[in-house]
Amino acid sequence: MAKFKYATLNNIAAAGTDRFHADFEKTENIDEANGILVRSAKMHDMTFSDSLLAIARAGAGVNNIPLDVCARKGIVVFNTPGANANGVKELVIAGMLLASRDVVEGIDWVRSKWNDPDVAADVEKEKKKFAGTEIEGKKLGIIGLGAIGVRVANAAVYLGMDVYGYDPYVGVDSAWHLSRKVTHVTDINEIYKNCDFITIHVPAMDSTKGYISKEAIDMMKPGVIVLNMARDVLVDEKAMIAAIDAGKVRRYVSDFPNPTVAGHRGCITTPHLGASTEESETNCAVMAAEELQEYLETGSIRNSVNYPKCELGVPEAASRICIFHSNKTNMISKFTTVLGGAGINIAEMTNKSRGEVAYSVFDVDSRVSDETIKALQDIEDVFRVRVIQ
Repeated sequence: MAKFKYATLNNIAAAGTDRFHADFEKTENIDEANGILVRSAKMHDMTFSDSLLAIARAGAGVNNIPLDVCARKGIVVFNTPGANANGVKELVIAGMLLASRDVVEGIDWVRSKWNDPDVAADVEKEKKKFAGTEIEGKKLGIIGLGAIGVRVANAAVYLGMDVYGYDPYVGVDSAWHLSRKVTHVTDINEIYKNCDFITIHVPAMDSTKGYISKEAIDMMKPGVIVLNMARDVLVDEKAMIAAIDAGKVRRYVSDFPNPTVAGHRGCITTPHLGASTEESETNCAVMAAEELQEYLETGSIRNSVNYPKCELGVPEAASRICIFHSNKTNMISKFTTVLGGAGINIAEMTNKSRGEVAYSVFDVDSRVSDETIKALQDIEDVFRVRVIQ
């Protein structure tokens, strides 16, 4: 009999689900699932059963998942940073080329001549309407130097662009992979004022909505091309349209069609194609499945968006107690008091925190009774107690 059950809310590549071994069984009943694999399905209105321990998003964005609700229920939410980075990077480069060379409108003109016997002759007269500019030697500003931003920066360097990157929170791993030819700026206004191309690669959060604002657009160079393959809410798109209509912005390239930008002249809008490659979908599915499987088996947390990183390895003690709780003082002493009162010896312990939540893990030398689990669960500010034994 399978030890864990998982469900899928979207079509997940078989390369991912094939990673689950015999202890895992797929179920169509969401209420009995211990883990859920999801792509874009909306989960905010869902009711989560007590069986659910984790959700793995096969992709980077998690705005379709109620993170705070999950955190308070001790449900770990994973994403797959970097798994789709190359696919998005290639679309950004394609977007720059399409916008700079007026390729889209040129194709539309040719398509309108599908039955014109004189189309070949007309090309020589009309092609000057679609004359563009080259990207070599132009200044590219990148807002956000995560997995995608770094790849875009390095590719642009090889294409001969002068690349500027802004990210006050750039990680060590990103910094190691970033080309030395990229200029790291500490004032984002330098990008707005000086760059011919600007692309944004930051997560969609309350603090980043409207990140590229009217004020930012007003600072930009005339004829600037702006690319947004991250999320539409990051840009004040009404202000962007006004700038296009006024001739300030040359092109706005977005991967998120909506009534504001779809079909508007000066906008190149693709139907959310960033990670829609066979390779990206496979990479995301594999990473999501591996994260989910590792957590359910060992309690280890990698790439969570609502709980701290905590890599534990395979349990070697008799039991592993995983406690999800508020990040408050004296919580550890409360846990050890309960365990000591039950005569349970702690072989090893770990405590990690992230904002208002924390994750404490105790490897103990004996099995844990239901009474002890309940005593831990009854401690104020404990969200969930999970025992692996």
